[in-house]
Amino acid sequence: MLSIIEQIKQGQLWDFHGGIHPPENKHVSSKHPLVHAGIPSEITLPLKQHIGSKGEVLVAVGDKVLKGQPLTQGSFAMSVPVHAPTSGIVTAIEPRTIAHPSGLSDLCIVITTDGEDRWCKRKPVADYLAVEPAILIEKIRSAGISGMGGAGFPTSRKLQTGIGKADILIINASECEPYITADDRLMQDHPKEVIEGIKVLRHILAPKLTIIGIEDNKPEAIDALINASKGEDEIVIRVIPTKYPSGGSRQLLKILTGREVPTQGRSTDVGVIVQNVGTAFAVKKAICDAEPLIERVVTLTGNSLEQPGNVWALLGTSVDYLLSKHGYQKDKKHPRIIMGGSLMGYTLPHTQVPITKITNCIITPTRKELPVNKYEMACIRCSSCAEVCPSVLLPQQLYWYSKSAEYDKCEEYNLSDCIECGACAYVCPSDIPLVQYYRQAKAEIWARKEDAQNAERAKLRFEERNSRLEKDKAERENKFKLVAEQRKKSMLAKGENNALSAAISRVKAQKESEGTENKPVNPAVAAAIARAKAKQGSSTSQALPDNSEMQLLREERKQQARDKKLQQQSDTATADPVAKNAAVSAAIARAKARKAQQADNNEVENSSAKETVTSDDPKKAAVAAAIARAKARKAQQAASNEVDNSSAKDVVTTDDPKKAAVAAAIARAKARKAQNSKQKDS
Repeated sequence: MLSIIEQIKQGQLWDFHGGIHPPENKHVSSKHPLVHAGIPSEITLPLKQHIGSKGEVLVAVGDKVLKGQPLTQGSFAMSVPVHAPTSGIVTAIEPRTIAHPSGLSDLCIVITTDGEDRWCKRKPVADYLAVEPAILIEKIRSAGISGMGGAGFPTSRKLQTGIGKADILIINASECEPYITADDRLMQDHPKEVIEGIKVLRHILAPKLTIIGIEDNKPEAIDALINASKGEDEIVIRVIPTKYPSGGSRQLLKILTGREVPTQGRSTDVGVIVQNVGTAFAVKKAICDAEPLIERVVTLTGNSLEQPGNVWALLGTSVDYLLSKHGYQKDKKHPRIIMGGSLMGYTLPHTQVPITKITNCIITPTRKELPVNKYEMACIRCSSCAEVCPSVLLPQQLYWYSKSAEYDKCEEYNLSDCIECGACAYVCPSDIPLVQYYRQAKAEIWARKEDAQNAERAKLRFEERNSRLEKDKAERENKFKLVAEQRKKSMLAKGENNALSAAISRVKAQKESEGTENKPVNPAVAAAIARAKAKQGSSTSQALPDNSEMQLLREERKQQARDKKLQQQSDTATADPVAKNAAVSAAIARAKARKAQQADNNEVENSSAKETVTSDDPKKAAVAAAIARAKARKAQQAASNEVDNSSAKDVVTTDDPKKAAVAAAIARAKARKAQNSKQKDS
């Protein structure tokens, strides 16, 4: 059985599923050779013109730059720099509208050209065959070369992944999309440079076979390549049938080798690397001439142009500048400018959009050339889209899932394998813009994956931070523990006690010395302390409240009432000397009783204070206070009895109690009678 390489050399070709044959419309722009578009007055360079991350800006506003000078630098494998297409001054670094289906803005470097077109210093490679492949790959990366077929994948990254894995190198020269003839004219006008670039790629990858795949609708380019590749036995030019989209990398790989790239895989997974013919030309310029990627071939076509053709355009040149130089006549009712082909291109929001590394065509169609009034209708489930899909997908299902935002289903049905060729939308009888739905769904899926990755990275950073803080805390605790142990050991070695233990012992000794001292206590202070402790003890033991003071007040009020009553009696008995003497005697007796009561109270307080001083127990203090109050009440009662007895003795001189009582009653009766007679006289 013949190997794949032997079958290829014998001229065998394969076919891919689906595909269409739209009108080519290539003859409009392929008749004239390449010309230079010139140097515009202003150049706008987007920082990101490829798949991957943008580089870091190396210049500032006001800087003078030379042709070929790097303006950005990339520190990642998927980042390539941007260079100045001509000499001039950087006048702005700001967001400008970029060449993208969204029509949004991105950061751009704006250069005002000086018209001198002065080059910076260059160091071309004299003999690339004597240079290591890794060095050549780095030169390709520093030259800012990315895939020029439309995808914009960094060429250096693709070459790195293909070393040692790829046994076949395919140069894509098919250029299958209608209207585009940039690669066709490049191969016709510069075939030797293209072949030289292919030889550089061969030196880097060292494949077993190199195939140039080109469609049969480019006879002039085929002849030019055959003449330029004479003597190169390992380079095979294979002419393939014209069929859209045979220019897709997976479809061309299937046609030339019969191998199929797995889902979500790359061509290197099956031992093949695919490079565009324009990329091969750029590699030759970068290695042999030390010229970075600062210009490319752009097709200007469409019935609205007076002079269609292909031009060398500096990167950053505005579309308006190119169209004005080729006689653009704007359509009065529906002016349109399409960047890219008629199937995979997109309409620009205005003409100030700059040319980038992946811009290969500008179409200015009229209303008759490309109708615009197409209204989306309901899907009739005709399955025409599935029959022409070159990736063997189900466009109808993907359309429903994309429209209903069921992105999990989109991934399940391999939406990522869609090359957005537009064949499904071209054959759709309902005029459904299927590719637009797919692009939107892809963007949403990519954004969600990016958010999930960012969240996962943030989670990992948070967990690492917590673990780091815990580790630092444990280290500090261990350090303090070791220091404390070392200090303790050093103190024990010196014969010193622990400072904390010494402080505790000093406090205990001080308390004991204070407790053993006998200091004289003021009786009043001691009594107050005793009452406070009694109150505190009664509150803590939840005893009944002390109402002794209120009782004393009530007794005092009663005594005042009695005194007032006796005073009234004495006033009424002023006429009777006996009653007067009795009142005086009663007052003297009351004064003696109060004096005796005060003496008893002082004695009680002194005794309670002594008991309080000798005992610090709150319960004992409360008991002592209660006993003191009881003694006070008893002494008061005894004093009142003594007053009554003394008054009776003063009033009645005789020793007979009965006579004394009778005399007292008579005296009271006389006093009341005298009071009543006095009231009548008044």
